[in-house]
Amino acid sequence: MALRDWFIKDFGWKLFSVILAVTIWVTVSYKDESSSASRRQTTYSDLPVMAVSLSAGQTAQISPATVTVTVSGSSETMAVLQANQIRAIVNLSGLASGNDLRRSVEVAVPPGVAVVNVDPADVTVTVAHSAEGNKKQLP
Repeated sequence: MALRDWFIKDFGWKLFSVILAVTIWVTVSYKDESSSASRRQTTYSDLPVMAVSLSAGQTAQISPATVTVTVSGSSETMAVLQANQIRAIVNLSGLASGNDLRRSVEVAVPPGVAVVNVDPADVTVTVAHSAEGNKKQLP
């Protein structure tokens, strides 16, 4: 097959494909620009870190006791978002007693909000058995 035949054969389909590809590219790039322009970031400081899934009879000491969380979302969502809707959590399930255990901080946010950064991302946890039973010690 000659090079000329390669370009001319099914030329209508090839032209249609190029036009369709350009149309999709323009639509997607416009959508990305408009959505990023309406997104906003906000930073919340001193959010308390909560211990979850602590076994009965155990106490936990978390250090540091607070984190700084940066979140993003649409301007409308971020306008009504409040700090008490953001939860910083350390999952302690399956931990026995121990000192200086490193655990990652998980952040729960409402729908439409994305976590951008957590500082610090890890905390130090000291887990001990409590003589008082089910009483949990939180920061």
